[in-house]
Amino acid sequence: MLIFTACGRKQAGGGGEAATERPATPATQSVDPDTVGAITGKVRFEGQRPKPATIHMDQDPFCAAKQGQPVFAEDGAVNPDGSLPNVFIYVQSGADQYTFPTPSGPVTLDQDGCIYRPHVLGLMVGQTLRIVSSDATTHNIHALTRANREWNESQLPGAAPIDRVFAHAEVMIPIQCNEHPWMKAYVGVVKTPFFAVTGDDGAYTLRGLPPGEYTVGAWTSRFGAQHEVVTVTPHSSATLDFSFKPGGVS
Repeated sequence: MLIFTACGRKQAGGGGEAATERPATPATQSVDPDTVGAITGKVRFEGQRPKPATIHMDQDPFCAAKQGQPVFAEDGAVNPDGSLPNVFIYVQSGADQYTFPTPSGPVTLDQDGCIYRPHVLGLMVGQTLRIVSSDATTHNIHALTRANREWNESQLPGAAPIDRVFAHAEVMIPIQCNEHPWMKAYVGVVKTPFFAVTGDDGAYTLRGLPPGEYTVGAWTSRFGAQHEVVTVTPHSSATLDFSFKPGGVS
């Protein structure tokens, strides 16, 4: 097992891939499933755990009534054990020569209690993002894109899902609701299936990677972004951890 610890190389502007993509070498290879490996790791926060910010929903009585309890912002949240949730982990480079089919099923973003669920999600270029609403109030979904076409659409209670497809890789795309300014989500659009989002334990796994050297990115909405190089060998699992602190990388 290979063990690597992130050294904290922060990317400019806290983002992932640039808005304008350079022409890439055409992907022509298929992945041999008999040789693949994996990358696993955890993302931790160094320093005093930030105090969670309270979300005030008074402007829409429906939102406040449906929640019925205090709601805290997910941006900047740290798990009780010091690990970080909502970190988007993805292969930045190293897999460009491979061909990956676009998943036929959509990735769903729900609006429930005037909160986007999930807060951070990923999908592949050309895959459908499906926005649904579980709320009896009007929402307005606004995708603040850079590499893709920006869009802004209202969704009434009981309305049909809104389906959108992104034509270009972009990490990350902020999603906001113009009706409820506290509503925020982030969508990572990538060219490969090698991405994950950390949860309550700050852990992630990238499976099915062909042997080779990869640059892996870790993006957060509040603590910046990092990237590290790791080597995957056949039938093995390389370990790559990341660590963030209040001012950015550690």
